[in-house]
Amino acid sequence: MAKGWAAAQLYPEPGLRPYGDIDLWVRASEHGAAQTALHCPVGQRCRVDLHAEFPQLDRSWDELYERSRLARVGAVDVRVLGLEDHLRLLCLHMLKHGAWRPIWLCDIGAAAESLPSDFDWEVCLRGPARRAEWVSCAIGLARELLGARPRGERPGTRLPRWLPAAVLRQWSDEEHYMVSPSMAFALRRRDRILKALRLRWPNAIQATVGLGGPFNGVPRLPFQLGECVLRTIAFARRAPELMRTGSPSV
Repeated sequence: MAKGWAAAQLYPEPGLRPYGDIDLWVRASEHGAAQTALHCPVGQRCRVDLHAEFPQLDRSWDELYERSRLARVGAVDVRVLGLEDHLRLLCLHMLKHGAWRPIWLCDIGAAAESLPSDFDWEVCLRGPARRAEWVSCAIGLARELLGARPRGERPGTRLPRWLPAAVLRQWSDEEHYMVSPSMAFALRRRDRILKALRLRWPNAIQATVGLGGPFNGVPRLPFQLGECVLRTIAFARRAPELMRTGSPSV
């Protein structure tokens, strides 16, 4: 387990961090069996967001499992990510989705302020240099926007001026494509097309991460245009099926 429930354990009181579902990860080889179990009557008693492994963390399943910890849920022990891996996941997940929800940055702040003295920054930042930069910037955002004070040594990445502004601009938007009707649905209702397109214009953070770019002082418009082109191509390939089935789409 990671994110929602696991993130709530980082706060002084778990009730400070509400969550709507349970984020559960399994080995890729076990994903089919897990889906079957979740579709049975007992498995449908709670909302579970099922994932196959952690490709974005640049670690093998065995490595993550070795560093994982056990946490108590009622009368059951559940396995959660190690602190270094969980903080990395919280940072990369938030940036991938354009820092849409303020609670995601709060999770990073709570995690950074509760780090133990033996927290290993080298493990947390290990992997491609670009992703290490992203993690450092996410922690920097928690420090700048929320006043979080990470314990111990922390990355010293300097935030570009546009990054905090992009986060605040996203938080001020009352709507987001992830909670709006699908693009396939909008195409059936011509009066909704322009609004659907506006909601799907990638913000500066999404575009940078989507194209694997750096968080530097270069203007973001080229990244946003590039990400928009890639999204359009991906949607066009799936459009016939989506229009036929009415499946959700970004």
